[in-house]
Amino acid sequence: MSTDSPRLLTVVRDPADVRFRAVARTGGILVLGIMSLVGIFLAVRAAQALGVAGLGFFTQQAWEPDAGRFGIAAVLVGTLLIAGVAVVFAVPLSLGTALYITEYAPARIRAFLIGLVDLMAAIPSVVYGLWGFFFLQGNITPIARWISQWFGWIPLFRVDGVDLGDPLASSTVYTSSTFIAGIVVGLMITPIVTSIMREVFSQAPLGEREGALALGSTRWGMIRSVVLPFGRGGIIGGTMLGLGRALGETIAVYMIISPIFVIQPHILQSGASSVSSLIALRYGEATPFGTSALMAAGLTLFLMTLCINFAASAVVARSRSGASS
Repeated sequence: MSTDSPRLLTVVRDPADVRFRAVARTGGILVLGIMSLVGIFLAVRAAQALGVAGLGFFTQQAWEPDAGRFGIAAVLVGTLLIAGVAVVFAVPLSLGTALYITEYAPARIRAFLIGLVDLMAAIPSVVYGLWGFFFLQGNITPIARWISQWFGWIPLFRVDGVDLGDPLASSTVYTSSTFIAGIVVGLMITPIVTSIMREVFSQAPLGEREGALALGSTRWGMIRSVVLPFGRGGIIGGTMLGLGRALGETIAVYMIISPIFVIQPHILQSGASSVSSLIALRYGEATPFGTSALMAAGLTLFLMTLCINFAASAVVARSRSGASS
């Protein structure tokens, strides 16, 4: 009596596939190794300052390392506010741009628009900073004044020390603000957010698109019922990746803001701060202990960005569009 046994299947991979797999695996391990080394380096250099400050490092607002009074409470709040303004500005712009390119733009100009958006990502941040300082800042203060006049009852939009009824009041109170820095950073993260959304929208199943149109749906109805639900994970993931980029922006923010070391939640008012601009501002004159404190601030920013990027990758991978790719 014979017994059945499973047949063993041997997978013979093409040599090119084996080499590609090895190169990809090596690259992934190398990236993870470099990131781990960066984290270890920051942790070792920051140990001295963190040992002195303790948990007060996250609650203290002043930045006087040599006097023993230093912390990132103020700059951390400023970083989150600037990144929040950037995301609020960039996401609707990116969403509209991605939908237009994938759904409405004629085929003859689609490639040009894709290249134009991608080209924005190659512009140096110092150029954005110069544009924000010399052009945007002077032209957007009337809008900031209008917002504070009509929506100043909201604490976020209130501006202290200005008479809203005086048309001759100085506009300097509205310059170098979180609002202006956030708009500049928003323009900087728009290309990457648009690129992610565009790639996801373009993968929406053709059969479902045609089925919606065949049932009498309008173009917008098809987008609302097919493209947007399919690309929800890409929208969330792109937004979070843009947020991670906004948290670490340095030069453009450094050129625009007027640094302060108190928690200042009024985004239209002059005076802002961020972790990255703090490091750029104080690194050149820092003592060895001050450098350790700056490394501690950099470690905090590194961990925040890492967590946000990992969360974005997880959201994209668990979405329908991410699973299909």
